[in-house]
Amino acid sequence: MAYRKTPAELRRLEAARERLIARATSVVAEVGWAQASVTAVADAAGIAAGSVYQHFPSKAALAVEVFRRAAGREVEVLGEVLRAPGDPVERLARGVEVFARRALENPGLAHALLAAPAEPAVGAERIAFRRRYHALFAEVVREGVAAGTLPEQDGAITAAALTGAVGEVLADPLGAPGSASADALLAELTALALRCAGAP
Repeated sequence: MAYRKTPAELRRLEAARERLIARATSVVAEVGWAQASVTAVADAAGIAAGSVYQHFPSKAALAVEVFRRAAGREVEVLGEVLRAPGDPVERLARGVEVFARRALENPGLAHALLAAPAEPAVGAERIAFRRRYHALFAEVVREGVAAGTLPEQDGAITAAALTGAVGEVLADPLGAPGSASADALLAELTALALRCAGAP
């Protein structure tokens, strides 16, 4: 008969896995994907490097999980703002501001999610999450068009432009902090998003 782990053992393993993901996220935010080796993550978690492989079959699998968790939270927050009640134009402005402010509050992690060089598996996840951001922006732009607060336009094209522009504008300040004040950057980025959508 095959050995089955007890519920207590499963809970311990899950807790250890969650701690490992949290430590790996911190390491990525501090040094980026390239320097976030299995050894560096294991050291941060206070475990042997070999123990990492009890939870993930490879460094790439761990990196993908870190990306999914962190980027997933950002998509959730943006979705909550863009889908809240109220005027679509105001929600669009607020969504861009909230997204950018969160990025500037944790620049290392944001840079890793948006722009830092990463292995192909993480790059594929980055593309998948860009599609999710794109879908959220397209939805609110279409609502604005339907409400008459935005001019007639292809919401998908505008959303693609917004997704690319927001990421591009943030990439430089995240990579080289101190180039502009956060408030000035947020104001410029929000104004850019509204101009892109044709808001009055």
